[in-house]
Amino acid sequence: MKKEKLFLSTLFFFIFVLKGCKMPEGPVSLSGNVPEAEGWATQVLLDGLEQPWSMAWLPDGSILITERPGRIRIFKEGEREIEYVNGVPEVYADGQGGLLDIVLHPGFENNRLIFFTFADGNEDYNQTAVARAELNGSEMMNAEIIFKAEPAKSGNQHFGSRMVWLADGTLLISVGDGGNRPKSIDGILSREYAQKLNAHLGKIIRIHDDGSAPDNNPFIGLESALPEIWTLGHRNVQGLTFDEENGHIWANEHGSRGGDELNLILPGSNYGWPAVTYSREYYGPRISRETSKPGMEDPLIVWTPAQAPSGLTVYNGSVFKEWNGDLFSGGLRGEQLRRIILDGTTVIGEESLTIGYRVRDVRMGPDGYLYLLTAENNGKLIKIIPEVKMQSF
Repeated sequence: MKKEKLFLSTLFFFIFVLKGCKMPEGPVSLSGNVPEAEGWATQVLLDGLEQPWSMAWLPDGSILITERPGRIRIFKEGEREIEYVNGVPEVYADGQGGLLDIVLHPGFENNRLIFFTFADGNEDYNQTAVARAELNGSEMMNAEIIFKAEPAKSGNQHFGSRMVWLADGTLLISVGDGGNRPKSIDGILSREYAQKLNAHLGKIIRIHDDGSAPDNNPFIGLESALPEIWTLGHRNVQGLTFDEENGHIWANEHGSRGGDELNLILPGSNYGWPAVTYSREYYGPRISRETSKPGMEDPLIVWTPAQAPSGLTVYNGSVFKEWNGDLFSGGLRGEQLRRIILDGTTVIGEESLTIGYRVRDVRMGPDGYLYLLTAENNGKLIKIIPEVKMQSF
């Protein structure tokens, strides 16, 4: 039976290719190759990381770096000693699962609280979970899970897991849709839960720092709707950032065989997945005939071919003044950063910063430089610095 399914999938794929791979048409133009950005260079600060996923700066300038197998490394530029945080809880580390995002509480200097997301459970029963703990030096203390995505799922795909604090002190967390077809839960394709308000899968949720749902969340009071839900209709958001200066929330998410998206996140909005999408099944056919529908938000960018976007930040530093106000999106498949040039909430252009490695995360550091993590077993922490041009005489 498995051989027959593999044969049919391969056959459908080649039929799709021979027909010319016609991509879905819709209101958003597909983003392909873009010009290369100028005036920048890379500096490798650290290598030898095992599948790094996220980073957060401590007040002393050192960086917490999560590694997917379940470790948090403490890195300080210029120091060679390797130091890890003790007391990290056990995680389900397989495929896309493991220890994922990390953020400091806005009041960290007073309460020492850190928050991290991870895959909790095992191959047959797992959930995207959010935990908080106190960090004292290199010791994690009083770790507790404050949120778990429902329903639990099987398999090692689509955990989402990006977090960002909003100005009001609430926390946004992305939750993946649970996995690719034929993954199912109670006889329903996992991805179909992205359109159901009685499930956290395929959502961005909003909670207080104790895990409780704010009483002004958009679906509070709706029968059977989970109170933590902020937006719905997502596949697998792995980039989430808040532009404090303008009050905008941005997300990038993985499509399937193209159809990756950049979205402006508005509370209570539906981003379409899987009912509305530019994506295709991995064996060829379109997932939906619809790329736009009333009541569902259109993306601002559709990346096809796929970038596999992971990590997203808004740049507001002084090192690269011409980049101020723009977004930077990491690309796993694209092995690059995309500079997304904005005029308010309108995308007016894109540029590529070709890195040559799969980019898992990108952040602006407190020093105004961009930092990124590459997603390999020999992962790197890389700093984007201004290009030094040799003078000619």
